[in-house]
Parts: sequence; C-alpha cells; structure tokens
Amino acid sequence: MTASSGAVPETGLRESRPALIRLAYRMLGSLADAEDVVQDAYARWLAADRGAVREPGAFLRIVVTRLCLNQLKSARRRRETYLGPWLPEPIFDPDEPDELDDITLPLMIALERLSPLERAAFLLHDVFGMAFSDLAEALGREEAACRKLSSRARAHLRETRPRFTVAREDGLRIAAAFFAASRSGDMDALRALLADEVVAMADGGGKVPASPEPLVGQHVVLVRHAAMARDFVQNPSRLVRYAVIDGLPGFVTVEAGGVVQTTALHVRQDKVVAIYVVRNPDKTRRVSA
Repeated sequence: MTASSGAVPETGLRESRPALIRLAYRMLGSLADAEDVVQDAYARWLAADRGAVREPGAFLRIVVTRLCLNQLKSARRRRETYLGPWLPEPIFDPDEPDELDDITLPLMIALERLSPLERAAFLLHDVFGMAFSDLAEALGREEAACRKLSSRARAHLRETRPRFTVAREDGLRIAAAFFAASRSGDMDALRALLADEVVAMADGGGKVPASPEPLVGQHVVLVRHAAMARDFVQNPSRLVRYAVIDGLPGFVTVEAGGVVQTTALHVRQDKVVAIYVVRNPDKTRRVSA
C-alpha cells in the first residue's frame, strides 16, 4: 500500500464516504456507530503519512474494518442483554443505483450469527470486492486464512442471500395492501398476504411495547394483528409514507403515544414470509427527524 503518490484530492475522499458508511453499517447494524467509525477513520487518514499511501480508498476501508471489529466486541456484549429481538437500525435505500448492494435486512440479521472476522471477510470480499491480499492486511491474517473465512461465511449465508428480489413497485403494492388490511382488521385480506411459515419480529429495545419473542406461523401472527386492529380503533395508526427499508418494501407510521415505527416486509413469490418492525426510539430517531 505504500508509494510516493503525493497528496490526494479531498473530493475523492468525500466521494468514498457513502461506501465507507455502508461498509461500517453492514458490520455494525447502526448508522450512528457507522458514521462515528468513518469520522474516526478520516481523522486517522489526516494523521497518516499520506505520501506513503498508494490507495487512500483501500487505506480507509482497512481502517474502517479494524475499527468495526473493535466495536463489535462491545456490541456483542450489549446485545446479550438486549430486551427482546434485536434488529438493525432501519435505513432507506438511496436513489442512486450504484449505491445499492444485495444486502437486505434478512441477510443483515444472518450476519449477526457469524464471527466478527467471518462477517468482515464476507462483506469486504463478496460484497465490496476487496482482493484477498488486501483483505489479509485488513484482518491481520494470512491470505489463505481469509479465503477460509470468506468461504465459511458464504456457506452459512447461502440460504439467506436473495435468490430473487421483488420489483420495487410490486413490493410497495404489497406493503400498501398489508398496511390497509392490518389497520382495518381485515384478517381475510391479511391472511391472503401471509405465507404459512411467516415470522414477525418487533424491536422495542425494552423502551416501548413490543412482542418479547418472534411470532412464528400464520395463525399466531393473525391473532396478534387482530388484537392490534382492535387497538387501532381507539388509537389509529398514521401512515407517514411507503418506503424501501434495508432493501425490503415497507412503510413508516406513527403509532399510539407518538411512537415512530418502521415495518419492513420480506416478500417471496408474492407472499410475506417475514415482518420486521422497529419501534426502539433510539433506532428511529433519524426517521422522526
């Protein structure tokens, strides 16, 4: 990575910021933490011998990766005591196609089950296209070990990676139908949307009401939504907008007590196979703003 290439235009560094934040977010599941990590990486760039850096982008990816690995140690300890299901902070996909990747919310959840090194190897090589030689430097491991880490992660995630994606328009149409049926109490219409094996997860972080365990199966999910529909009569759910959330169609609402909530739907063959609800105010603060 060393060469006497001289100064690097700051515009190029600014252009690398979105990709670095995406990398850090995929590692940590928190946009706030990702931004802090990237800010720290830029500070280290400013303090580095920049004349000895051949590729500033590679330098920054390596620094971001190492900072994320350090953060993951404490993050995992915090999640061991987290109340209820943990979901990543919701983010909305950018309009520019080149800023997208195929990491959807289900895959983000699956990444949590990998070791930090497996997670980093998969993201850097399989998603962001980093060569194994650079990956070895980033992780402080031999190149052969990095190949094994990436292969092991790929095997674990094979069933979770999207084999096909629903078109944006179709996904948002299903999200609109889901919102209408769930809020009106039309359980027949909702049943028609749900897969038999549907799973619903709600992240309240112990700060607002949310189901303490995932709900599994169409019947259980319908019973819960029937109960919520009765509550909506007294406390209507206000739709803010439909959106693509972490690669999945969904919507943003304001619920009873002013709780801002995001709902993302994993759709497969026109059926909702998973419902991901984030209510934790620490994670919806940006949405509120």
